[in-house]
Amino acid sequence: MKLTALSISPWLSWGALAAAELAPRLALVIGNGTYPGNARLGNPTNDATSIAQALRQLKFDVNLKTDCTRQDMDSAVRAFCAEVARQKAVALFYFAGHGMQIDWRNYLLPVDIKLASAGDVPRQTMDVATLMDGLGKAGGPMNIVILDACRDNPFGVSNKTGAGLSQMDAPSRTILAYATAPGNVASDGAGTNGLYTENLLQEMVRPEARIEDVFKRTRLSVRLKSQGKQIPWESTSLEDDFFFLPPARTTQLSQNELDALFEKDEADWKRAQKANTALAMSGYLKVHPNGHFCEIAQATLDRLLEKQGEKKIRIQTSAENPFSKGSAEAGRIRLGDRYVYRQFDRLGGDERRKIEVVTSVTDAEIEFNHGKFTTDLLGNTLVDDEDGDQGGANQIFCNDFAVGKEWRTRFDDVDDVAEFDCKVVGRETITVPAGKFDAFKVEAVGWRFDNRARRTRTYWIAPDQVPRFIAFEKVKYNHKGQIRRSVRQELMSFTPGQG
Repeated sequence: MKLTALSISPWLSWGALAAAELAPRLALVIGNGTYPGNARLGNPTNDATSIAQALRQLKFDVNLKTDCTRQDMDSAVRAFCAEVARQKAVALFYFAGHGMQIDWRNYLLPVDIKLASAGDVPRQTMDVATLMDGLGKAGGPMNIVILDACRDNPFGVSNKTGAGLSQMDAPSRTILAYATAPGNVASDGAGTNGLYTENLLQEMVRPEARIEDVFKRTRLSVRLKSQGKQIPWESTSLEDDFFFLPPARTTQLSQNELDALFEKDEADWKRAQKANTALAMSGYLKVHPNGHFCEIAQATLDRLLEKQGEKKIRIQTSAENPFSKGSAEAGRIRLGDRYVYRQFDRLGGDERRKIEVVTSVTDAEIEFNHGKFTTDLLGNTLVDDEDGDQGGANQIFCNDFAVGKEWRTRFDDVDDVAEFDCKVVGRETITVPAGKFDAFKVEAVGWRFDNRARRTRTYWIAPDQVPRFIAFEKVKYNHKGQIRRSVRQELMSFTPGQG
């Protein structure tokens, strides 16, 4: 199976890599621990010091601040944003200490805080939105914001919107990382560093790791070590890659090297799939955090850890939150689920009804209509006898949805090989015969390689209401760019099974 220029590669073109590497690197690192009374924390100063030391080794110009008052924090952030603007630098902000949410807004707490009511919070703390606004106006090429500030709130201030930090969508050119999922709290840790920072430090210095892979590996390690009680979270709007330790090689891989890269990914996935253990799945994800099979690997790991007794925390998400479009995990397709779709050919005008009932569920596959139609755990087509489709190990449907998420999939498409770049492009209301749904919209654009023909997939999904898609559009082009087939499916009804 050949890879092409579309194929995933850990190597950037020299121009893209040079743009990131030539920019200065600036960091503001704050660790607050000497809070009053029982609010004192043991690790933030250690965490901040360790992060600052690592960043200096990674060629960041670091300003380290510990046990800051409100005035100290304000002054440091203003100076930091001004310097980022002056140098047009890659900016990294790290905070360890107490944080809280009030009415969906996130606040970082100084050590001189004296709270009597929720009304005191905006006046005595730093609003994360203000920090983001300052970095956005500074105009640097990339902003990295890391908040290890999800400890339990010891200040006695009531908070109707939840514990920890609130979900917040990253603004342009920014990756925002929390030590644990929104609406949850993280432990300060019993060692020299907190659990999150300890694992982040290990991943930051991994050679040639993309920044999003750094955070994915950190998330996996923290989850496994905490048995699901703490699961880091990120929101990203980055369009360019960033490496804490850039690759030594800056040229594109040869065709043979690309082939070998994919073959290793595929072989590692098949070994993990055959073993079907949490250890094997986590091992695959450690090596291939953004691999061609990472979505189904994550879904499989979730189920395996659940069987082992993991009580996984959930992201607190709400339609009332004005600072986020929310997120959702893929729904569970269960035995007995009944889906009725109408399918119509937008070129020929033909219309027909499709009834798909789940008749078998295994550790790896979902069988509909006694084997006439088979998908993986996420609903990706493996076999469709009725339409003559074979999806291979495609990952058009992913394990979780958030606006801005991107991934890539390649698979055998009947008599050819196809590859798609997929992205959650928005969240919108869609009306179909089954009703009205608040759905994530996903667009996938790709090619069949041998025939050099373009393919697109667009779907709407509301996984908290229906495990499978609400509407799905498939468009096939010929090698001249003309539409050869255009089909749309819409949900007519869904009846959940008892499995």
